[in-house]
Amino acid sequence: MSFFIIPLTALLASLLTFFSGFGLGTILLPVFAVYYPAPIAVLLTAIVHFSNNIFKIGLVYKNIHWNLVLKFGFPSMLAALLGAYFLKNLFNNPIILWVYGIGIYSFSISLFNLIIGFLIISFSLFEVMPVLKNLSFKSNKLFIGGLLSGFFGGLSGHQGALRSAFLVRLNLPKERFIATGTAIACLVDVARMCVYAFTLDFTTALTHSSILLISVAFAIFGAFIGNKLLKKITIGFLKWVVTIFMMIIGVMMIMGLLS
Repeated sequence: MSFFIIPLTALLASLLTFFSGFGLGTILLPVFAVYYPAPIAVLLTAIVHFSNNIFKIGLVYKNIHWNLVLKFGFPSMLAALLGAYFLKNLFNNPIILWVYGIGIYSFSISLFNLIIGFLIISFSLFEVMPVLKNLSFKSNKLFIGGLLSGFFGGLSGHQGALRSAFLVRLNLPKERFIATGTAIACLVDVARMCVYAFTLDFTTALTHSSILLISVAFAIFGAFIGNKLLKKITIGFLKWVVTIFMMIIGVMMIMGLLS
């Protein structure tokens, strides 16, 4: 069953991620976690995420805003190293606030997910609350945003929602928004996977290389379709996709439906 569910999830998540700038790791991680221990699930998700971003860079590299990559991506990369370092301790000593059940399924609300969920929802309100809608971020705020998204990206892979929340306020053309976000995501992926190489067991990834390769292929196909559809969407539509998706992901994380 995993050979069907995981690649299909990678395909659909990659397609949606192409427009929102985030979501592949957030959606794919819980699916991997059904079949593998949490740290290994994070590792497998990171490999698919990185491979997909490398392919996307090849599609959109001409539109990368390199100045933003420096201001936002460099602090993201440094913070990702710290977040990845704390990954193993986080999963070994989780702080569970509440456990509840829906039918035969059991879910737990952790302190980490609660914090991340509220952060994601808070940032999503920038597009729907008039008092926040015209707020823009200066370069010093981009540094802080880079640190936040990079740290949580290294810690659990949840980097994209916070990154998109900052970048979407800069009113970049849609092509630049997507290309710049992808370049920054690649930097974070490189940083955290370097740490994972020393703290996590890659043997499991090699043992399950078949499903990993299939998932990578499906994710790349999703990105290819997204690139073809890019010219048909407007920047306004793109902002609402980001806003709605952020709110959904935030609520699901708070409820413990996403790891």
